[in-house]
Amino acid sequence: MRHIQDLYGSLAQKRKIVVTFHQKPDGDAMGSALGLYHFLIQFGHEVTVVCPTNWAGFLNWMPGTDKVLDFDHKKEAATLKMKEADWIFCLDFNTPARTKNMEPVLREVSAKKILIDHHQQPLVEFFDYGISNVDKSSTAEMVYDFIEDSGNDSKINSAIAQCLYAGVMTDTGSFRFPSTTASVHLMVARLMQTGFDHSKVHENLFDNFLENRFRFFGNTLLHRMEVFYEYNTALISIPQHDLIKFNIQTGDTEGLVNFPLSIRGIKLAAIIIDRGDERKSSFRSKGEFDVNRFARKYFNGGGHPNAAGGRNTEPLDEVVKIFKRALKENESLLA
Repeated sequence: MRHIQDLYGSLAQKRKIVVTFHQKPDGDAMGSALGLYHFLIQFGHEVTVVCPTNWAGFLNWMPGTDKVLDFDHKKEAATLKMKEADWIFCLDFNTPARTKNMEPVLREVSAKKILIDHHQQPLVEFFDYGISNVDKSSTAEMVYDFIEDSGNDSKINSAIAQCLYAGVMTDTGSFRFPSTTASVHLMVARLMQTGFDHSKVHENLFDNFLENRFRFFGNTLLHRMEVFYEYNTALISIPQHDLIKFNIQTGDTEGLVNFPLSIRGIKLAAIIIDRGDERKSSFRSKGEFDVNRFARKYFNGGGHPNAAGGRNTEPLDEVVKIFKRALKENESLLA
């Protein structure tokens, strides 16, 4: 994989470009992609953003979301764009498997694939150009660096600023996580110079849900949460019928895993959700407990040291048993 800086001199040459990211995108994936989209179109490129799956409704406010192609629902159109592309920017994922049903197409197309990502252990042989930096707070910050380092600061406009601000705010937990370095605050200061309303971005991301989501949260915290004080751990396990009962849609469980971390003494919080075809897990930790390693070892996943995810095909009760056995094996690290 050649370094992404090798592309700087080619940015002005018009191309057909696709920007994509991982399935079920969060604010960082969608924000970094749309921020890059609004940057690239200023060069006259033909740019298409392709999402492997559907996305949460609370992301629809972002400028350009109405132009994003959902691969699962518009497979023919999305596939054609990818086959025609000269470049495909791959954001916020370290391996093509994270694009789910889109992976075969991504593997077969001839476009140059360009990685911008901050997850551990990227599959570097898959990408032609790119940068992977686990010390960065978010892919949004890395897209900002790409714009700055390529000498194009003057192209940062309000649309780019809103999208990148949403991305970095999402992945830093509203700037509370250790990844919130001085460079993050300098980036935010530059973005705010465009004059966008940062309070409105917060409102769109965090104050934009339906009543059923809050009733679901209440039911979940009351009936589905177990606390294991001997391991300084809390687990939330959610059966599929809860999702159906409360009409839970894509994105409605966002942030739920963080609630148990507010309990005094809790170092590890986990949520396991029965999605029907698979069991999805999310892990968050405080301090030195590495949930990236934990997710890779037990849950076919990975991520960051303090935020990771996984998936299993076993039934929900079996995955919960796997989790409890994993706690015992890691007791000394969680004490």
